Amino acid sequence: MDLFGFNPSDLISFYLTLFRVSIVLFLMPFFGGNSIPITVKAALALVLSLAIWPQLSFPGEMMPTGVGIIVMILGEFLLGIILGLIVNFLFAAVQLGGQIIGFQMGFAMVNVVDPITGTSNAVTAHFLYMCTMLTFLALNGHLYLIQALGMSFSYVPPGGLLINPQLANHFFEFSGLMFTLAIKIAAPVMAALFLVDLALALISRAAPQMHVLILGFPIKITVGFFFLGFIFTIMSNYVSDFLRELGPMYERIMVLGISGTP
Repeated sequence: MDLFGFNPSDLISFYLTLFRVSIVLFLMPFFGGNSIPITVKAALALVLSLAIWPQLSFPGEMMPTGVGIIVMILGEFLLGIILGLIVNFLFAAVQLGGQIIGFQMGFAMVNVVDPITGTSNAVTAHFLYMCTMLTFLALNGHLYLIQALGMSFSYVPPGGLLINPQLANHFFEFSGLMFTLAIKIAAPVMAALFLVDLALALISRAAPQMHVLILGFPIKITVGFFFLGFIFTIMSNYVSDFLRELGPMYERIMVLGISGTP
């Protein structure tokens, strides 16, 4: 039966594409943020589905029935969570580095609520997070996310991504890099503030009558902000290197999630 130029198989094929786009895309960073209205998200999902469907789509025969529909939706959620975690590791590393910097500068008690994630972070952590997000968007990181979404149609069937030991080990290894990157980001400020603490300790020994504790706070804040300015160039290099490896990384994860072998 042909209804308005679409047979049932084509209509089911579009539904499968819409499921993949609407679930996976909004579990990724930026697109799934709470700052974007729900109506805008729905319109974006519909437009992307219409744009992708003629070129990248699943045949209608792949639509499961009965309990298989629930399994498919859970698999699509798993795909979106895994693809979103890869980029969230970068932002988590930046926030962790900002937390370390804020603690070293004496901003441990000064927290703000992140409107995107809804969590309370140090001022420096939120500042570095927003700068990293702007750098990510300026380097077309959001287009890499859409490219990964399109790549998933070639590698992952509906609900076909599974957690296996190889994929889990790959994630654990990659998550360990988050702490290494956080230390690399915070290293310039940590080294500078360590020298400030060492100098204040020597001054307190040479001149005990000086109020080193009161004098140390403005000095550490000034030095911390001064060296914080050098982090932006380092952070932009890390983001550009991350985006350069993002496409092959997504492809490797999809292959591991389907085959279970590297």
